[in-house]
Order: sequence, then C-alpha cells, then structure tokens
Amino acid sequence: MSNSKKFIEMDLKYGAHNYHPIPVVISRAEGCWVYDPEGKKYLDCLSAYSSQNTGHCHPEIVKALKEQVDLVAVTSRAFHNDKMGPYLKQLCEIVGPHINDPKKSGIMALPMNTGTEAVETSLKVARAWGYIKKKIPKNQAKIITCTNNFHGRTITIVGFSTDLGNGRYFGNFGPFTPGFDTIPYGNVEELKKCINEIGPENVAGFLFEPIQGESGVKIPPEGFLRKVREICTKYNVLMIADEIQTGLCRTGKLFACDHEDVKPDIFLLGKALGGGIYPVSAVITTREIVGPDVIKPGTHGSTFGGNSLASAIAMKALNVLIGEKLAERAAELGPYFQEGLKKITAKNTKIPVKEIRGRGLLIAIEFEGNARPFVEEMMNKGLLAKDTHSTTIRFAPPLVITKEEIDWALKIIEEVIVVSN
Repeated sequence: MSNSKKFIEMDLKYGAHNYHPIPVVISRAEGCWVYDPEGKKYLDCLSAYSSQNTGHCHPEIVKALKEQVDLVAVTSRAFHNDKMGPYLKQLCEIVGPHINDPKKSGIMALPMNTGTEAVETSLKVARAWGYIKKKIPKNQAKIITCTNNFHGRTITIVGFSTDLGNGRYFGNFGPFTPGFDTIPYGNVEELKKCINEIGPENVAGFLFEPIQGESGVKIPPEGFLRKVREICTKYNVLMIADEIQTGLCRTGKLFACDHEDVKPDIFLLGKALGGGIYPVSAVITTREIVGPDVIKPGTHGSTFGGNSLASAIAMKALNVLIGEKLAERAAELGPYFQEGLKKITAKNTKIPVKEIRGRGLLIAIEFEGNARPFVEEMMNKGLLAKDTHSTTIRFAPPLVITKEEIDWALKIIEEVIVVSN
C-alpha cells in the first residue's frame, strides 16, 4: 500500500467526513507546485482557495515565520505585543485609500484569525454601529445578504446561505439567527426594495461578495457595485465587502471592488493575508464605525487575533503581494488563461460547456453536466483544480504562476475535456 493511500485511509477512519477532497495527498510544496509522498509533482490551480496568492512556502514569508517563532508566537490580547501595532498600521495604510470615510475619521482594523471570524466580526460591528450611531431600536437591526452567498460555516452564516449547496451547508443546523434578509445577487432594484420594505431606519448593513467564488466565480452585472454604493450612502447602510477570497491581488486589482472604483465602508480580508502559512484575517473600516465608542473593551475578541506570529507573517505577506506586483501579474495572466480556455472549449468537448467566466486569476468553466470526473482525471495527469457544485471547475493558481506553466495546464485541460480524434 502506498503512503498516499495510507494517509487517505487514516483521514477517513479518524476524521469526520465534513469534506469530499480530491484523492491526492500533499506532503510538500514550493511556488505553484505541490508533491505527494511518492514524489509525484502537481501544478496547484486552487491555491488553498486563494490563500496561496504569494505561492507555496514563499521564502521571505517562511523566514519571517521562523524569525518570529524563535522570539514569541502567542501571548494573547491580555497584553500588547511589538508586532500587532506595526502590522495594523501597515494594513490600514494599504487598505485605507480604498475605504469610504466621508467623515475623515481615520481607518482602524480589528484583527482575527479565519475568514469566517472576520465575517462574524463584521456582523457584530454593523449591529453595534447601528444601535449606537444610527440609533436603530434595540434588537431591530437588519443586515441584507445575497442569494448563493458563501461567507463561512457558522450557524449564523449558514442561516443566510440556505440556497447554496443543495442544503448541505444548513440542513440540520437550525434554528438560525434572526435579523437577516436576502436579495438576488446582482439585483440593485431588489436591494432598494428590500431596504424600503424593512424600513431604511432599521437596516444596518449590506454584506456581499464582489465576485461569488464558492458559487462558481459568479460576477455581478457591470455597474452593480457602483449602484450599491449609491444606495448604501443614500440610506445610511454599511456596505460590507467580503474580499476574503477576491482581495489582495487575486482578480487583477488589489481588491475586486477596485474594478468599479467603489469604496465600501468595511473590508473583510483573510486567506492570502496569512501568506499561505498561517490563518490571519481582519475587519478594516473607519474609526466612526469600529472606534472605541462602538466596540468597547470586552465586547469582542480572540485569543489568537493579532498575535505576534500572525502579525509578523501578515506584514511580510503584504510586502510580497505589493512588492512583487502580483495584482499586475493576475491582470496580465488571467486574460491569457481565459483565452486559452476559450480556444479549447471551442472544440468538441466531452460535455457541452455552458460558460467560461472570471476576473484576473479567478476563473471557472461551467459545464452542462458533472465535471468531477474531469477534475480527477486532471489530478492523474498532474493538475489540481476543484469542482464546485459538480458542474463547475474553478481555476485559481498562485499568482506567481508563469505563462509557461499556464500553457502546461491548458495542455492537460485540453487532453481531459476535449474528445480525442
């Protein structure tokens, strides 16, 4: 029995079956490539759901981790540390110009660990701001979300994700947290209607993904984000952009909202913020929204949020993302990848192709049938991607990928999905 098979069997025997992974075992990685215990090499076109924007085991980020862990890793927020302040300053300076701050109150960040925690934090912040600043009557604050959203897997979040994944995200986890209304994704008129039906005075926030990744790389209609900004400003509703997957260079801009020059009130970041080696997330907004008169000591927290190790890693990850111009790489290589896919799917494919869509290096092919066998065949040929809701394959390689590596991936994709002569 191979080592890979042994590891998979142990996972299945001792681990709860809360995932249905592609049957490959990864034991080491570098850049865009990962290796199984037998030494077989695979091109990673998923990037740990966009956590690996800087590539696997980036040497500068690994060095920062090693240097920091030799000093101190975690002390908890009971004390200050010498890395969190510099990290939050850097984060606020980078994200600040992209945030709506009409009162010029200044930018602040609330550090957490996982993307889900960032989303939950933003919901608490929005409600607290609603009661304290907007003067919404106690326990009446509403937050609007979108159909087919994916913001995480806590009970609160799955309660407003009830139309994604054929029930598996929410099926046996009710009753759910009240206070949420849902509109069709990309429909501005429905957003306006929902706000007015609730009563604008009781709506605290609108939570959305500028591109829905888990839903299959769904891009809203052109102008949607600009119109959302106008509506949120008109009704004094917080515009909350979940850029946990789309942010930090993935779509060819620093943030996906930048494609429409839109400034949300709150950014949610995670995944790539941890440099692909440590869970780091953050809520970045204005002092008016998250200042000490809204989030007071003890009202929210995390043992690990903002710890020394996380802060050191995130600082270096931000330096790499910007210093290596990875947004520009995604802007150049994304269209190149998409054009290659279009040439392939113009041929006689084994299953009809419904659509190719994407922005930057967040790309999907949607088929008119089950795409899982394609994913497993690609794996056998050394290419790792992931099917989404069975019909869609998502491609999101590390942003350090080269044209030559994309050409190699396209060759494998063609071999797998096109009918051979």
